[in-house]
Amino acid sequence: MSATVLGRVEADGERPAITYRQAGDRAVLVEYGESDVDLRVNFFVLGVLGALLAEPPDGLVEAAPGFRSIVVGFDPARTTRRALLDALDDVHARQPAVSSLVLPGRRITLPIAFDDSASREAVARYTATIRRDAPNTRGGSNIDYIVERSGLSDPEELFAAVTATSWWTAFIGFFPGLPFLFPLRARQRLFAPKYNPTRAWTAEGAVGIGGRCVAIFPVESPGSFQLFGRTVPVYDPHGRHDIFHDDPFLVRPGDQVRFTRVSEEELLAARRDVFDNRYEYQVDDVAFSVADHLAADAGSP
Repeated sequence: MSATVLGRVEADGERPAITYRQAGDRAVLVEYGESDVDLRVNFFVLGVLGALLAEPPDGLVEAAPGFRSIVVGFDPARTTRRALLDALDDVHARQPAVSSLVLPGRRITLPIAFDDSASREAVARYTATIRRDAPNTRGGSNIDYIVERSGLSDPEELFAAVTATSWWTAFIGFFPGLPFLFPLRARQRLFAPKYNPTRAWTAEGAVGIGGRCVAIFPVESPGSFQLFGRTVPVYDPHGRHDIFHDDPFLVRPGDQVRFTRVSEEELLAARRDVFDNRYEYQVDDVAFSVADHLAADAGSP
């Protein structure tokens, strides 16, 4: 066992394997399952996260989830690493089977303009300054590349696939407020490799895909996901819109995101309304039943 591994619990039925790793002097990294994309593992992670936040162990400072991990920060003046590991063992032992989990969350409906001018501008800058012969920039956008790599027939099939499913927010990270989204309909999986090398610029609000994961860019930034559209702001540390007054992040782990197609003109008008505090974000509290999801997904065409 590696010197950084503090302990391990083997998988048991629906319960994934658990590995505790040292993460500096004030944190423990808890890893679940194996290195693959399995939403059931993420459901378990978010169930554990909810239990930790509902009844925090002594000395807990923060708990930040990844797709199949949680970084648990603690205060050494209030607890020991051994006591924290014992508390985590207890939380894990009390977790129900994954298929019986009901996770709190919300459904957030966002407008999306596909193949928008800001995404095309990001591609144009890339071909002009970084890689002129990139295969993912044919036609001045990433759309044809995503269609080809996903085995689709045309852009309209891509756009229909994006709007046909709810997108599960597995975690937030990389940039502040950046949601990593995965389709809840297993048969609706899209796929595209990332940029090589990465872009130097991406518009705020751009929506793209890397591998099977979709992300919404919360700020102007570099990026490697293939872009297919743009939406309204999902992050505002200045609280210019009421929805951001108490929390600068719109999307949280465990939220479901739905995209509705609009024209670029409609999207730009909506974005102006956000900045003027007139836009009405559609956010509904929706509990997520893993059992219902598994049953529906098994029966979907």
